[in-house]
Amino acid sequence: MRILVDGYNLALPQGTGVATYGRTLIAAAHALGHDVGVLYGVPRPSRSTNLLNEIAIADPAEMVPIRRSKWTRWIEPLYTARTGIGSISAVEIALTGQVIGSPSRQVEANRAWAANDVYRRAIGLFRKTGVGSRVNVPGVQLAHWTYPLPLEAKGAANVYTLHDLVPLRLPYATADEKRVYLKLCKRIAARADHIVTVSEASRRDIVDLLGVPESRVTNTYQSVDIPESVKAVTEDTLSRYVEGLFGVGLRGYFLFFGAIEPKKNVMRLLEAYLSSGVRTPLVIVGAPGWGGESDTNMLKQLRALDSDGRLIWWDYLPRDMLAMVIAGAKATLFPSLYEGFGLPVAESMAMGTPVLTSDGSSLAEISGDAALLVDPYSVAAITRGIQALDADPDLCADMAARGKVQSARFSPEAYQGGLAKLYEQFA
Repeated sequence: MRILVDGYNLALPQGTGVATYGRTLIAAAHALGHDVGVLYGVPRPSRSTNLLNEIAIADPAEMVPIRRSKWTRWIEPLYTARTGIGSISAVEIALTGQVIGSPSRQVEANRAWAANDVYRRAIGLFRKTGVGSRVNVPGVQLAHWTYPLPLEAKGAANVYTLHDLVPLRLPYATADEKRVYLKLCKRIAARADHIVTVSEASRRDIVDLLGVPESRVTNTYQSVDIPESVKAVTEDTLSRYVEGLFGVGLRGYFLFFGAIEPKKNVMRLLEAYLSSGVRTPLVIVGAPGWGGESDTNMLKQLRALDSDGRLIWWDYLPRDMLAMVIAGAKATLFPSLYEGFGLPVAESMAMGTPVLTSDGSSLAEISGDAALLVDPYSVAAITRGIQALDADPDLCADMAARGKVQSARFSPEAYQGGLAKLYEQFA
């Protein structure tokens, strides 16, 4: 089939969990033999100069919406009147290879399309009117939207991935307008040809909270694909790498990675780490997210008082660098309050790194018996877990071995099998 995948998160300058999902989805669909293309929301795509469109999808700065002048605000209603409210046409971009993009943003797509600021326009229209938008991409048989968006592809089956319902289950932890978000989810529940999710926990939330029949929701889990450069690295090389980066030895640090935001539970993690009395440094890789101001301020203050260098904070690392850091850690500490899948847990297990994580949401499901599970709301429980991992090498070795077995459930091959069954319905 010819399949469209949205580029809403793929176009961001730094990676997100949904962007990772989009890349692995595209790679899996491509491996299954489908003709896969990405729809980018390029402001004012050129209909005459393909090179400009290639440049736009390779440069994050080109994705920034153009400031709307008085003339634009006046002419846009006329455009809408001509094309129909919420109706947007796409321009196909010939991928000539003349423009060299960042390796971290490249996807295994056969083609690409650009539609004039499609995501901003669709979201803005829905917020104001509750009306969804339609994008016209000729030849597409299936549109797979990797994020809840008020968009449909004309003349195609429309499948939506809802990773979780955190704005409804843990409302204080997100910036979403809850009424708008619920209206959007209900629209998707009513109109989607099918809904995809990434865990049984999320599937149950979608069925229970949105009233979607179980037959219309499929859990494909998520693929975890470790970079080849990391798979091939030797212990000696890995040791020298983390020593040069952090000044600590191999397996000589605990690791947390993810956005610093309320649901990630960073404040309790810091409190537990300091209460544990362990001397093993804690490396945090994560940029401040929405609502993370108090956690970020606490982290800054603690680092200022940290004369021993036990707290190390990087706000961002490229994908391959982060993979090396995960592989070199003593354990990943990820006591998140709520996750739809928990990619840090699955990635750590796949690289043989022991994991401490939460006993709720999808995290216990994803980790199985391969992680040390704790109550994420109990600082004392997190503290005991950190102490156990720090003091017991046999426990760490057992968790690492179990993790590699458990992570096979989320291999690219397993994911492709689940995706193939799903797409067979629409072939």
